[in-house]
Amino acid sequence: MRRPALIVIAKAPVPGRVKTRLCPPCTPAQAAAIAQAALTDTLAAVAATPAPRRLLALDGTPGRWLPDGFEVIPQPAGGLGDRLADAFARAGGPAFLIGMDTPQVSPALLRHASRQLAEADAVLGLAADGGYWGIGLRRPDPAAFAGVPMSTSRTGCAQRERLTALALSVHDLPVLRDVDTFADACAVAARVPAGSAFAAAVAELELRAVA
Repeated sequence: MRRPALIVIAKAPVPGRVKTRLCPPCTPAQAAAIAQAALTDTLAAVAATPAPRRLLALDGTPGRWLPDGFEVIPQPAGGLGDRLADAFARAGGPAFLIGMDTPQVSPALLRHASRQLAEADAVLGLAADGGYWGIGLRRPDPAAFAGVPMSTSRTGCAQRERLTALALSVHDLPVLRDVDTFADACAVAARVPAGSAFAAAVAELELRAVA
């Protein structure tokens, strides 16, 4: 199998449209700053990982945070399952997709996911809150997301059940904590490199709170 494409699915970090669950204690502008930092680190990890193509499935308009080397594809109308299926269809072959909520993702972990996809029909990285942070498919198939309830505490479990129901072999990736609340942001910031955009953004807010 050829090396999989890498896909990031994300919203443009616009105040009031992203990370609204961070408010309070964050303002909409602060929540957007954290979202932009998370997206910046995620894109940097993908850019540093060998891949034949790197796609950004974006809801919104690209900004200065977008590095070179990414194909920007608009997200279609519909639910998250529809948008995931569209992103894989546009990749047109083996692909691994992640969101923008796990800035602790590293090139090493993405390389591991790519290797696992060479040994299974699908790979799945569950999130600690019951969702999932990453999914890979050897072949695009909209049926992979049919009937999977998104953004619930059992989304990850339901997604795995759906893949298994399609008779796909599935390899599991490490469980990660994604950033939904400010407590999540602080916990994840403590695990990313100190020089990361995400760690700096969270540290700045924490310093402001102390001041």
